[in-house]
Amino acid sequence: MISRKNMGSVSPLLLITLVLGVCFATYNLVTMVMHNRSISKPTIYYNSDGGIFVDPIIEMPESVRKLKRAKMPFHVALTATDAPYSKWQCRIMYYWYKKQKDLPGSEMGGFTRILHSGNPDNLMNEIPTVIVDPLPAGLDRGYIVLNRPWAFVQWLEKATIEEEYVLMAEPDHIFVTPLPNLAHGGYPAAFPFFYIKPDQNEKLLRKFFPEEMGPVTNIDPIGNSPVIIKKELLEKIAPTWMNVSLKMKDDPETDKTFGWVLEMYAYAVASALHGVQHILQKDFMLQPPWDLEIGKKYIIHYTYGCDYNMKGELTYGKIGEWRFDKRSFLRGPPPRNLPLPPPGVPESVVRIYKYQY
Repeated sequence: MISRKNMGSVSPLLLITLVLGVCFATYNLVTMVMHNRSISKPTIYYNSDGGIFVDPIIEMPESVRKLKRAKMPFHVALTATDAPYSKWQCRIMYYWYKKQKDLPGSEMGGFTRILHSGNPDNLMNEIPTVIVDPLPAGLDRGYIVLNRPWAFVQWLEKATIEEEYVLMAEPDHIFVTPLPNLAHGGYPAAFPFFYIKPDQNEKLLRKFFPEEMGPVTNIDPIGNSPVIIKKELLEKIAPTWMNVSLKMKDDPETDKTFGWVLEMYAYAVASALHGVQHILQKDFMLQPPWDLEIGKKYIIHYTYGCDYNMKGELTYGKIGEWRFDKRSFLRGPPPRNLPLPPPGVPESVVRIYKYQY
């Protein structure tokens, strides 16, 4: 023990050593606190389109990112009609779901086709199906997609599923790689669509998203699909999504402006009204012919027509010498004798062709 009268004889080297030791301990304590903060709260960014970008995975320290987590399976659910056009797409989608479901990296759980035609069809024994009612006659005014939120409301009321999460998918989705659960706790995962632009439609959106709810940039640039979301969150959002969809359809200016993406805007608004932000996952999906390579993406969405000349050059807006467009097959599936894509057609389009068979 060092007494007061011996303080003057303490070695300067000992004092320096003590000071350095205290500084080092303080540095370690501060570092640990900052490290724990960084992994307990996701980082939020604003992307170039004005939407909120939440990416808790990339910003995690490497050591934490490599930690194994419990598997979080999600239930795959898609809405469909009994029309031949919908049926052949559902069969292809379900086939590739089964191919990818049990591969390493997949967290796909069960599967449900939510059939909103009100009656059973000839795929009941082939694809797990729950029948729900369509909207009352005339309410959709020819906009069949308006039945989607109403279908989910009914399904969630009657469904008994084991999974905590749900993937909302569509018939024209093809799983190309095993899909993990991209959601993160209370943050659902969604694909950002370049044509959903809340910041450029503030006047219209304020009819459904009042100023007291915050800036319109709180509305994510998404639709309802693909989205991986906790079932309990979807149960809250779905009725609002349905009501906002109907209100938008009833407003002539909104209906004319949003057109075929009206129901997508309605889901984005409904989510924001409930204070729900989505992780925007660009690798969730690719959309040929604009996306050329599969890369690390999980789903092909073949909603656009793909038109090419015999040199493999895109002729979008003009029917090509070679083409694949799902709308060419309203009465049944593509025939097996479709000509092969010409050399030069990108991998993403070739994969659509191959995955039809």
